[in-house]
Amino acid sequence: MGRAFEYRKARKLKRWGNMSKTFTRIGKEITIAVKAGGPDPSTNPRLRALMQNAKSENMPKDTVERAIKKATDKDSKDYKEITYEGYGPHGIAIFVEAATDNNTRTVANVRSYFTKHGGSLGTQGSLTFLFDHKVVLKIQAKPEVSLDDLELELIDCGVEEVEADEDGAIILTGVFEDYSNIQKYLEENGFEIISTEFVRIPNDLKEITPEQRESIDKLLEKLEEDEDVTQVFHNMREDEEA
Repeated sequence: MGRAFEYRKARKLKRWGNMSKTFTRIGKEITIAVKAGGPDPSTNPRLRALMQNAKSENMPKDTVERAIKKATDKDSKDYKEITYEGYGPHGIAIFVEAATDNNTRTVANVRSYFTKHGGSLGTQGSLTFLFDHKVVLKIQAKPEVSLDDLELELIDCGVEEVEADEDGAIILTGVFEDYSNIQKYLEENGFEIISTEFVRIPNDLKEITPEQRESIDKLLEKLEEDEDVTQVFHNMREDEEA
């Protein structure tokens, strides 16, 4: 299995998000996508991807439609995507993604979590070298198309890994900047995209003891509980990978 596939599998097993948190996150992302590219999914690739994600998370269709309609209201909140980077206890690198309508509030909260749990918030870009920004798409397999043939077709689009998922679907991992090229190929060739996610995969995983893990998990839990935080990535080796 490829590095990205194994990382995603371990992360999925450790996923902290509950349904209400997931719906809130997707709702914010829909707002950002609509304000940037309009409410018509046929002309807004990112909105199409979010609608697919909402479906895969069993988010009610009318909830999605309300979020899109609300985002077109000129008085709706204007969320911005912000990233925060820092180190937790025992030198674990932590990359935080947020969607916020008040960066002053969010950065103050994030900094306080790091400080109270033995870490420190760094400057933007300070951890970029430690993480690879990737797009991960889950698509429905086609019996007539083999994994090897699909991989050959998608290499030029920016796909780096093609793996079969446990449920018979296919997981594609590619360069973040090439997402639109990958999406375009899949749509033009009749592949059903089940979900799309953007992840930051650590270049190197750091080994820690169970005792150290406990203190790091406390910081991660505080970050993940924050209503403005959408995703948290780190370079601590997960139990499932050990």
